[in-house]
Amino acid sequence: MISFESDYIAGAHPKVLQRLLETNMEPLSGYGNDIYCASAQKKIRAACACPTAEVYFLAGGTQTNAVVISSMLQSYEGAIAAKTGHVSTHEAGAIEHTGHKVLALAQKDGKIVPAVLRQYLKTFYADENRDHMVFPGMVYISHPTEYGTLYSKNELTEISQICAEYEIPLFLDGARLGYGLMSRQTDVTLADIAALCDVFYIGGTKVGALCGEAVVFTKNNTPKHFMTTIKQNGALLAKGRVLGIQFDALFTDNLYFKISQHAVEMAEKLKSIFKEKGYHFYLESPTNQQFIILENREMEYLKTQVAFSFWEKLDDMHTVVRFATSWSTTEEDLEHLKEILSLC
Repeated sequence: MISFESDYIAGAHPKVLQRLLETNMEPLSGYGNDIYCASAQKKIRAACACPTAEVYFLAGGTQTNAVVISSMLQSYEGAIAAKTGHVSTHEAGAIEHTGHKVLALAQKDGKIVPAVLRQYLKTFYADENRDHMVFPGMVYISHPTEYGTLYSKNELTEISQICAEYEIPLFLDGARLGYGLMSRQTDVTLADIAALCDVFYIGGTKVGALCGEAVVFTKNNTPKHFMTTIKQNGALLAKGRVLGIQFDALFTDNLYFKISQHAVEMAEKLKSIFKEKGYHFYLESPTNQQFIILENREMEYLKTQVAFSFWEKLDDMHTVVRFATSWSTTEEDLEHLKEILSLC
């Protein structure tokens, strides 16, 4: 059985594990107040070309989204997100659990369309009953999106400008950020994201770490007592070194970007295999997630040979499934998949 189920099916990249082992017996201060967290923060600031950025480490994506969103919103505010956005669909109501509504917008290929966002905000503030409504307090996007698609620099710039006009922050969920940055089809850099977003996070869990996300506030806008808020939400690791050491390793010698590039290259080869076999794609993803349309009976057979993720029902006869690549995907995995598909 081979697996393309997700990009965190393997533990951690060997170089990350090596650094954890090498530093294992060092006595270090807790809660992120150690030399490795400080080193990782410095390297992330340099990679973002944002020397004044404030960087915090949390363990997982849902946790990070909930803590960042709840700490930046007033009690009467909600977060605007695409209807297919991660916080709208696959976080079990975590944002709502903090007392904030997700304000879902129509989307295109998983993305918020700037014109739709502008119209939503314009309509809200033209409504004379708005004082009785949930106010839009921020815009949440993910890059890549739930469908592996990417915002262009022009789209990000326009969304950023709209947010500035309405004085609300732009928050970018970067759980799979590396794969977006290393896509062959992107014109967005990490420095662009730091310049255009008020806060974002660099995903480690899905890009080579055992666990961990690095939250980056870029505009001297960190919520007051943010570390205390992290603690209050049960998200502050006593052994903060575990996260700092991993990100220090990921941002040494461009490892984070090399890992991501490998996954994208594997995804492009995977895409070619499916196209050569005549399969249809739900949409064109330029990142490590590929969404294939399978006839239901064929899907049931493939389940016995290879692991992949259910995504959504297309119709009574067909299902959209996801194949994901990562740092651990090998050429041998792809060859094995090719052999399996030749028997279908």
